Amino acid sequence: MSSTSTTRDVPWVPAAVVGIAAYVLEYLVTYLWQANDVREQLQGINAIIELLGGQAIPAWKAVGWLFYNAHFVAFTRPGLGGGRVSTNLIASGNAPQLLYVVPPLFLLVGGFLLARYVGLDDPTDGALAGTVVSLGYAIPAWFCVFAFRVTSDGAWIGPDLVTGIVLAGVVYPVVFGAIGGAVAGAIEG
Repeated sequence: MSSTSTTRDVPWVPAAVVGIAAYVLEYLVTYLWQANDVREQLQGINAIIELLGGQAIPAWKAVGWLFYNAHFVAFTRPGLGGGRVSTNLIASGNAPQLLYVVPPLFLLVGGFLLARYVGLDDPTDGALAGTVVSLGYAIPAWFCVFAFRVTSDGAWIGPDLVTGIVLAGVVYPVVFGAIGGAVAGAIEG
């Protein structure tokens, strides 16, 4: 990719594949690492919910809340006096701080691999290519903001909509994909 390149030179399909793969692998790592702890923590809450006739919170959705927390996206729930209460389990010390490393790590590697795959030898071109990882990453990030919701009687618990879409779906993949791509371009250059 040179400064005279066109949109035809942008690695759209590989970038989308890398972005989707990064998202799925990040969630998978988070799930495999935290699902047992989440199930254990949900036991008491789910017992009360089921006693009151509600449906239990599935562990895969609660792990999704942690996954979004790792992007600094809180999950929200209805407050007792109305309104909504935001919670980040990692920030509050109820989950490992190391979870914050998972999204940036996979996105850095994704941006790096994409720039290497395309054969870029300039940090600027690598960074620009790395930002395109966001195209693939945004799709599941935006979809899962809704998929990780638990809804009952019109109330819901799940990732905050705005920060989930903006921070997890756009900012993280653009920034960390670009850094990974720039590093690949610098190494090749």
